[in-house]
Amino acid sequence: MKLFKELYDYREMIFSLVKRDLNGKYKGSVLGFFWTFLNPLLQLAVYTMVFSVIMKSNIEDFYLYLFVALVPWIFFSTSVSGGASCIWAQQDLVKKIYFPREVLPVSFVTSQFVNMLLSFLVVLVVLVLSGKGLSGYALLFLPVIMLIEYLLALAMAMITSALTVYLRDLEYLLGIITMAWQFLTPVMYSMDMVPEKLRPIFNINPMTPVITAYRDILYYKKAPEMETLLHAVTLGLALLVAGIIIFSRLKRHFAEEM
Repeated sequence: MKLFKELYDYREMIFSLVKRDLNGKYKGSVLGFFWTFLNPLLQLAVYTMVFSVIMKSNIEDFYLYLFVALVPWIFFSTSVSGGASCIWAQQDLVKKIYFPREVLPVSFVTSQFVNMLLSFLVVLVVLVLSGKGLSGYALLFLPVIMLIEYLLALAMAMITSALTVYLRDLEYLLGIITMAWQFLTPVMYSMDMVPEKLRPIFNINPMTPVITAYRDILYYKKAPEMETLLHAVTLGLALLVAGIIIFSRLKRHFAEEM
């Protein structure tokens, strides 16, 4: 509770860091903040060409099937790999002033979350224009699964950012790890394609129920199964507790390691 109170007390610092990250992300580019919407559209175009022309899939409207899972995956993977350096990148702040160090991963993940929300505007528009449509009832569950994914992403960012202070090579390894993680998550395929004997391994993956829930809501236009939600909540909370514990133990010596 003390940690949450401290984070609330430093909420202005979090908002300031989030705003700075969002404003600085495309600073100097011609299109600026428009890239937030253009990036998912360009990725959709590439994947549509690849999986509709070159590597044809038997899944109906596969580009939509992929798109609704790809956007949340990009948020998660960016939070994991990019979040690894969020403490090290602010070493001057860490060395000179006191503030709860958790502010840094929280602000980084929150800025990525805002980007995902803006990208989802593109997803929703594409679903409507494609004729696939949306279900108002199913959309009621969208904020729930977004919150669960936010907690998962925050937990992983806390773990990777704390460990990277001590193990600088981890920042470079995470690119490979997240790439492998994507192939172990049903982003570009359905769980039906996974051999039965391997499914218990895939179910340990905290992103498996999250991606499944996004797809249920946006592609199948139905409410996620309660089992899927409970699975996601359980893994999300467990990972968040682990992240808080690991971060709180390692943050004591951040300044000395930098």
